[in-house]
Amino acid sequence: ENGGQKIMKITIGHLYPDLLNLYGDRGNIQCMMKRCQWRGIEAETVEFQLEDRIDFSALDIVLLGGGSDREQMLVCDKLRSIQKDFRDYVEDNGVVIAVCGGYQLLGHYYDTDDGRIEGLSLVDLYTEQGSPRLIDNIVLENHKFDLPIVGFENHGGRTYIGDNEPFGKVLYGNGNNGEDKAEGVLYKNVVGTYLHGPLLPKNPHICDHLIANALERKYGKAELSPLDDSQEIEANQYIYHRFVTKQ
Repeated sequence: ENGGQKIMKITIGHLYPDLLNLYGDRGNIQCMMKRCQWRGIEAETVEFQLEDRIDFSALDIVLLGGGSDREQMLVCDKLRSIQKDFRDYVEDNGVVIAVCGGYQLLGHYYDTDDGRIEGLSLVDLYTEQGSPRLIDNIVLENHKFDLPIVGFENHGGRTYIGDNEPFGKVLYGNGNNGEDKAEGVLYKNVVGTYLHGPLLPKNPHICDHLIANALERKYGKAELSPLDDSQEIEANQYIYHRFVTKQ
């Protein structure tokens, strides 16, 4: 208790960081932890290895990162055994941030030259390998957020999200498949995206979106006190003007 106010607490589950950590996912975790701590919200991260049992009811945010195709193949077998628990968590508005390979694993499958990587079927989407790799800076717009979303993409997969809502509309870069000007996916409290470098330190508004959704689900309300994000916003705006305004 803190002057009669209950201290809020968030538990972040980081799935298989030893296998899925190609894209600086720990930077995303640190960003979530810091932005909680600065506000007096307790935050802890639990890392799960392949052999661990995951109790999703104890988690408030789940991070699923990206690995090589070979590592995703290893993980996909394990994911099948937790598919039901993971799906229940998602359908109960559990917060998920899935980046790159983790984003592909949210869907039904990823067809690669070496065969099909089965996904979790948590979100109605699928991925096919394409050529060339889509590598570039990327800037998105989503009217839910005051600021653009910026990052870097590097993926061979072409993802198709059907009728789902994208994470953002591509203002610069390739996005899900280089064709439909959509990037990532939003489903309930799940964010799936190809943006890394890492995503959250460059986009504090997205980090706060995840934290607020987690608090709301757990405590019924979430008032996030504003932080001084002037440096982050300056970096965000620099990338936006460099790649979008100059076109």
